[in-house]
Amino acid sequence: MATEPQILLLNGPNLNMLGQREPAIYGTDTLAEIEQRCHAHADALGLALNFKQSNHEGELVTWIQDANGVCDGLIINAGAYTHTSIALLDALTLLDCPIIELHLSNVFAREKFRHHSYISPVATGVICGLGGHGYMLAMDAVKRLLDD
Repeated sequence: MATEPQILLLNGPNLNMLGQREPAIYGTDTLAEIEQRCHAHADALGLALNFKQSNHEGELVTWIQDANGVCDGLIINAGAYTHTSIALLDALTLLDCPIIELHLSNVFAREKFRHHSYISPVATGVICGLGGHGYMLAMDAVKRLLDD
């Protein structure tokens, strides 16, 4: 019996404050609401989803390291760590699976410092600016990459 592909979906700092923090930029959905939709979408796609959030860079790094050889795909919305964390970049280089970089807002329409990503060089693809729907698109992308 084949097992469902294991997908790790990581959320970085301040994403636990979705729905409260700058709703004009990030929308009114809470992270819990997005997570609920993600699990339903993953089930429909035949994916096993592990959805996590941390405000701590080291915890995100550990989760990525622990995913090495275990997960079949990784989706990461690293929040501000996207623009600052060489540690996340180094951890992501360990993985041999599709990596989708995800942002709720269009980072290229925002402050210049948000235009640079330490994650993009190792990402298979990037989704930005589509709000919470971007999470579903990221799972669709991982599923397609795994099927191909």
